[in-house]
Amino acid sequence: MLEEIPLTRPDTPLLDQIGNPSDLKLMEINQLSQLADELRLFLLYSVGQTGGHFGAGLGVVELTIALHYVFDSPKDKLVWDVGHQAYPHKILTGRRDQMLTIRQAEGLTPFPSRIESNYDAFGVGHSSTSISAALGMMVADRLLDEQHYNIAIIGDGAMTAGMAFEALNHAGHLDDNILVILNDNNMSISNNVGGLSSYFARMWASKPYNFIRTGSKRVLSKIPPALKAVHRAEEYMKGMVSPGTLFEEIGFNYIGLIDGHNTTSLVEILNNIKSLRGPQLLHLVTQKGKGYSESENDPFGMHAMSKIGPKIDKEKPRPKQAASLEKVADNETTKKLSNSASTYSQVFGNWLCDAARQDDKIVGITPAMGEGSGMKDFAEQFPKRFHDVAIAEQHAVTFAAGMACNGIKPVVAIYSTFLQRAYDQLIHDVALQKLNVLFAIDRAGLVGEDGPTHAGSFDLSFLRCIPNMVVMTPSNEAETHKLLSTAYHHEGPTAVRYPRGKGSGVVIERNLKPVAIGKAVIRREGSSVVILAFGSMVEVALVAGNKINASVVDMRFVKPLDEDLIGDMATRHQLIVTLEENTILGGAGSAVNEFLLQSNYQISILNLGLPDKFLEHGKVPEMLARINLDSDSIVQSIDKKLKDCKIQSEAV
Repeated sequence: MLEEIPLTRPDTPLLDQIGNPSDLKLMEINQLSQLADELRLFLLYSVGQTGGHFGAGLGVVELTIALHYVFDSPKDKLVWDVGHQAYPHKILTGRRDQMLTIRQAEGLTPFPSRIESNYDAFGVGHSSTSISAALGMMVADRLLDEQHYNIAIIGDGAMTAGMAFEALNHAGHLDDNILVILNDNNMSISNNVGGLSSYFARMWASKPYNFIRTGSKRVLSKIPPALKAVHRAEEYMKGMVSPGTLFEEIGFNYIGLIDGHNTTSLVEILNNIKSLRGPQLLHLVTQKGKGYSESENDPFGMHAMSKIGPKIDKEKPRPKQAASLEKVADNETTKKLSNSASTYSQVFGNWLCDAARQDDKIVGITPAMGEGSGMKDFAEQFPKRFHDVAIAEQHAVTFAAGMACNGIKPVVAIYSTFLQRAYDQLIHDVALQKLNVLFAIDRAGLVGEDGPTHAGSFDLSFLRCIPNMVVMTPSNEAETHKLLSTAYHHEGPTAVRYPRGKGSGVVIERNLKPVAIGKAVIRREGSSVVILAFGSMVEVALVAGNKINASVVDMRFVKPLDEDLIGDMATRHQLIVTLEENTILGGAGSAVNEFLLQSNYQISILNLGLPDKFLEHGKVPEMLARINLDSDSIVQSIDKKLKDCKIQSEAV
């Protein structure tokens, strides 16, 4: 058991021999336990150097080794759900020496990526997709008359999503060869691990048992009552020692519960499963954070970590590692801040508590994003009004709609990237009925090291086209508090989107006074150029505006726009620049363009925002600079546009 994360490269003689899974297959089975220890040690070292997810990966070290030992990846497809658990997989598939670049610009991606490696069968980042993807691969194999194993590795948290059960149900209907491995690392399902259940699990995976099982059912199929009786007896027997009846009813052969940290046993069971026909579900029990004491003791809090700095003075006692660990990846709300600035998640959490104290109809809803969204205090202070519906974004939105129908005021806290998963519910169940649901959209815009799967690049585009929606983009902490209050007072669906991380440290007035809907604020008066900035880009717009003496407007609202103010600016300036941390296509700038065109304003326009491509991971300031959204690049883009306008004018 490790008490500290190694700061120097550990000695890993067995691991160093593995360039790809074919090297792993050359090892004796009795060497795999030592390999697991070395892999776990190297994983802790590498993540300590780079930061990132490690709790889930520590829990699947033995499983990852066993899978690559038994199956023939990449021909056999390993589909890792979410991807937090895939770091050991990356290490064993030719990327060990690149692990120190993970989550850094031009380095390894934080999640499996088909572009990065042919061992990554499916690109992930959002949860609960693995079974559907593996099922699609299985059907493709059948159509192409090919024989490969298709394996979905899904955690018990991801299994809470309806999508996972839809895929399970479909797999049971197709009744073909697919293996789903349920990695149960929270003990939420598996309380009866012991000798008896483990014995039965090995028996259910054995060749003799399954030969007798399938043979007897083939014979008894001619006697339906007898077949039904045998099937029920088998279900009742399994139900006494395992939670597998649900999966059996769907159509899977359930095998569990299995110790997920016994490599030899895993290899034996997986080899037996290879000979079985039809849908198989292998239920493992693992320890999240296995092998690292702090992570085992706090698997939720130690889900991810920040980069660990070097030890400065060996004579001084080493500070506790927990000081450098993030409480769940993305969870700024539980970190002690180094200055007075609050994170936007904290601002939302404080506002929600303020609103709930004044209005007992306020209810908070989140699809497994409570901690990251800043709802911890609300959950503790108003437990009856806090609903974490697990990884079920679609359900969260329709659940809120149902509450709103009965006069409750639901606030749905959700990350921008995950709101994408509930788009139909947003349109059909909320907006169409003009219900009072407030969407507090966190992680809008770029999110840095987590990359394109988690970036909130599209919400302004997909929200502003929906009738009845009011869409707001606060520029700092104080504006976030004000616009949340404005949304709360508004009758109808509203969305307030704000970025990840800290604000600028402005003072927040802790009241619930609204601002006028659709009214912008002039932040700076200038000369020939006006920058209409939305949300997080207001601050950089002010810096650029100071450099070229441009007017700067904090637009506040994407829908409805402050058309009167835009019209006034169009008559007093030579060039209108729109600036947003959202894709340019269909975004806030497009809304300004549409208004100016419809109103016949004759003025040059420059739209600046995220380009029409997925942006790979890196530090947010560096990412913005690469796409010319830093202040210097903005000034250069404006200067170029003004020159182009002058040339065109002279040509006319």
